[in-house]
Amino acid sequence: MSFASPLFLLGLLLVPLALLALHAARRRARRYAVRFTAAPALKLAAGTVPAWRTHLPTAAALAALAVLTLALAKPHRTVDVPSERATIMLVTDHSRSMLATDVKPDRLTAAKKAARAFIDQLPRRIPLGIVAFSGAPDAVQAPSRDHDDTRQIIEAQVADGATATGDALTAATEALVRGRPIGRRPPAAIVLLSDGQTSGGRDPVEVARSARRLKIPIFTVSLGTEAATVPGPQFGSRLPAVPDPETLREIADVSGGKAFSAEDDEELSSIYKALGSQLGTRKERREITSAFAIGGLALLLGAAAASVRWGARLP
Repeated sequence: MSFASPLFLLGLLLVPLALLALHAARRRARRYAVRFTAAPALKLAAGTVPAWRTHLPTAAALAALAVLTLALAKPHRTVDVPSERATIMLVTDHSRSMLATDVKPDRLTAAKKAARAFIDQLPRRIPLGIVAFSGAPDAVQAPSRDHDDTRQIIEAQVADGATATGDALTAATEALVRGRPIGRRPPAAIVLLSDGQTSGGRDPVEVARSARRLKIPIFTVSLGTEAATVPGPQFGSRLPAVPDPETLREIADVSGGKAFSAEDDEELSSIYKALGSQLGTRKERREITSAFAIGGLALLLGAAAASVRWGARLP
């Protein structure tokens, strides 16, 4: 929470000053109290009043003073609101290493599930595109508000081939640049999911540097565990399918994005959901003075009602 007029917060000092004044007044009243020899009888006649009733009106009045002071300071809070200007490109790896079953039921199936969860978190008005790749980008969908086009490419992926991460990022960057209005740079981002080391094409770290100059951050998700293997070309042979989180982390750092690692399908889905929520919204400061003003007035009325209802008085 922040305040547009923080100088008014000095008014909160009135609360402890009021408490001190009240304490001094009560001590002065006790000093000049009149002795009454039939005090027990008077106590029985007046009845027993719970201690909290005596202090409730004062507490409510002081709380009202504090809340109304905060209202004068014009409080603001930061909220997430749907962003209608951002453009996002998914870059998904469907190389042969995605056959590994260290992520159940296998990496590619888990990745498809996570990508669907990502899309579900995005507002429909956000343009979304996709680049699917293995040894080269083999499916490129320009950003569109029709997210069904992206879903179709995700479902059509088959695990096979090498890993050309740099070429895929280049295709995604070019698609985002082509979709920008002339003279404007609305927010854009790339979400890269890959599980293996780059085995051909351009250096993905250099592409990430170029993306940073274009103000396009790359959010990377490394999928899988180090002990994973996939079927080899010969019957019964197995090949290692080791993820490369170090390179993916460097891609994210260089481009101004953020890196994530996932070793199971639930973790992967949670990461994609978080990314969808993060990239699909923007931070906005909103004034909440009215809420504090209403709360302060309610406390003030409550203090007055409590004072009339339970105020100390003889019958």
